Amino acid sequence: MLDWSSLVVFVPVVLILVATPGPNTLYIIARSLDGGYSGGLASCLGILLATLTHTAVASVGLTAVLSASASIFKTIKYGGAIYLIWIGLKTIASKQRPETDDKVLNKKFGTIVYQGFLINLLNPKTALFFLAFLPQFVNTSFGGVTSQIILLGVVLAILGTTSDSLYALAAGRARRWLQKNLFLMRSLRYVSASVYLGLGLFAALKPLGQ
Repeated sequence: MLDWSSLVVFVPVVLILVATPGPNTLYIIARSLDGGYSGGLASCLGILLATLTHTAVASVGLTAVLSASASIFKTIKYGGAIYLIWIGLKTIASKQRPETDDKVLNKKFGTIVYQGFLINLLNPKTALFFLAFLPQFVNTSFGGVTSQIILLGVVLAILGTTSDSLYALAAGRARRWLQKNLFLMRSLRYVSASVYLGLGLFAALKPLGQ
C-alpha cells in the first residue's frame, strides 16, 4: 500500500523529470523522424518494457550489485554506447528510402521495440536512478516495501510513456510535413543517424562519476 502523501509529491516530481528531454526522448524523436509515429510508438513501448524491468530489478535490490561493481557498470555502460553507435552507422549505411508509417508498423515494429528496450536497459545510470530515487518515496511504516517500489515504478512508467508518446506524435507529424520536401526527407536519415551517434559517443565519453 502506498503512502498517498508521498504520492502527491512523487507525481509532480516525475512529471517534471519525464517531460525534460533526455537520451530516451532524443532516441524517440529520431525514431519518429526516421519511421513516423509508428516507429516512435514502437520505441516508446521498448523503453516502457525496460523501465518496468528496471523497476522489478530495483525492487529486489539487484541494482545494488551494479552500484558496487565498477567493472559491471563499465561493461554495461560501454555496451549501450556501442549499440547506439552501431545503430547510427547502420542508419547512415542504409540505402533504402524512408518508409511509410504502415511499412514500419508491419515490418520493423518488433525490431524497434527490441532496440528501444536494449537502449534503456543498457543504461546503468537508469538502473542506479531507480535504486536511488524510488526508495525516497517509500514509507516503511506501511510495510510491503517491495510492492511500494513496484507501484511507484509503474506510476513512473505510465507517466514517462505518456510523455514519450507525445514527443513521438509531434516528431511524427513533423515528418509528414517534411515528406513534402524530398531533399529534406532524404536528409532525415542523416539527422537520425547523428542523434544515435551523438548519444553513443556522449555515453562512451562521459566520465563514470557523472
